[in-house]
Amino acid sequence: MPKCNHCGAHVSERFARVFANERGEIHACVSCSANAGIAEAAKERARGA
Repeated sequence: MPKCNHCGAHVSERFARVFANERGEIHACVSCSANAGIAEAAKERARGA
């Protein structure tokens, strides 16, 4: 099961398909980011990684 690379929370396969980067990493999830800002937070964290 996929998990958030930032907080370690498990996420659904569907969430991972939508929000994971090209390497399958998820840099923000609903547990560590507001729903409205998941995509933006993921982009920012990916740039910093």
